[in-house]
Amino acid sequence: MLAALALNLLQPALAREQAVLYTTNNDSAVQALLDSGQRLDPGLKIGVVNGSSAALLKRIEAEGQAARADVFWSSQPNTLGAFTALYAPYRSPQAQAIPEAQQHPQQLWSTANIQVVVMMVNRKQLGGLKEPTQWRDLLDPAWKGRIIVGDPTATSTAYTALWGLRQLLGEDDFRRLAANLVVSRNSSAVLNQVAQGEYAVGLTFEGNAYAYVAGGQREIRLVYPADGTFVTEEALVLVKNGPNPEAGKRLYDLLLSRDTQVALLEQAYRRPSRSDIEVSAHVELPELKDIAVFPTDEQAAIADRDAFLSAWKGLDKAL
Repeated sequence: MLAALALNLLQPALAREQAVLYTTNNDSAVQALLDSGQRLDPGLKIGVVNGSSAALLKRIEAEGQAARADVFWSSQPNTLGAFTALYAPYRSPQAQAIPEAQQHPQQLWSTANIQVVVMMVNRKQLGGLKEPTQWRDLLDPAWKGRIIVGDPTATSTAYTALWGLRQLLGEDDFRRLAANLVVSRNSSAVLNQVAQGEYAVGLTFEGNAYAYVAGGQREIRLVYPADGTFVTEEALVLVKNGPNPEAGKRLYDLLLSRDTQVALLEQAYRRPSRSDIEVSAHVELPELKDIAVFPTDEQAAIADRDAFLSAWKGLDKAL
């Protein structure tokens, strides 16, 4: 409430401006942001361009000195790290509520929310198979063609999941897993096709899958594997040479504010980065401390990206 009041008190002094947002987030998340902006900073107009992380970051790169975006929201450090020349350093006043470990040391990005990799399971499509409880359950050839994942060359969601799985499983078992996977170019198709019963399991982020549970689709279950899953940050950046730098900072501040992060949690199931929000007080998701996590090194994921993707292309898949 105090954060909201502080933002509103500033509004008379702020001119009406537009900020252009390039975002990978779904309609629910974008609408939660726009609604929050109307409440907290009504003088700020937000123009939205949607796309995948790879497509939008490459678009910003191609725009160069004539950047058209002010803010990019959001992707994981393992993807953002390949494009650091595109970002302008900025430390938001809202960053004081976000752990320092979740902020870039040179302030090139700050974490907007936390993502947890889950198995999205459609229990009606198990077809006699036992519901998986750990990653190694998916190595059984009986799962071949029944698991869908995004393309790690196009989506940071898939890269986070698959790079983590290679660390957890080792090379040989990861190769066995890959042979069972169907790969979709579009990460949103993973969700839709599991929900529609085309696949039994999808590898995705918690918040995206939970929307189907919250929507009343009872056959959908989120599985947090007992052998540990992967937690990553979704960060936002201020784009270098953006057309509206001051409006961009206002949008950046808005995304990190407590009110916006609560709205994103309640409406789009985005786990907040702020330390002053208790997740289970707002939605029926477990606290992070209650999830088995397999530790991964984001810097190693950044450094290994090209080599991993090259090796991935050579692996046999179900489709």
